[in-house]
Amino acid sequence: MTMKFTVEQRHLTDAEGRPIPAGDPKSVSFETIDGDTIDDAINVFIRKSGAELIGTVLKFPGFQAVATVRNATGVYTVQFTPSSQAFSI
Repeated sequence: MTMKFTVEQRHLTDAEGRPIPAGDPKSVSFETIDGDTIDDAINVFIRKSGAELIGTVLKFPGFQAVATVRNATGVYTVQFTPSSQAFSI
């Protein structure tokens, strides 16, 4: 059974490694990922964004996880939570 996960991305650095200011509206973004498990959703996100996992994934009860990743745009943390959003087709 495929689940929807909301992915919150908090950008920590820009492409040059400089910190992103906390009040910058571009420092936080959201998207929805489909996955059969939390591990599957993380892997889909990493492949889709061309990211590299830094460190380990912290998993929490209820299909939630937090990870730190890096791609061409910088370093950011990502938080995965089950989504209750339904989209009309």
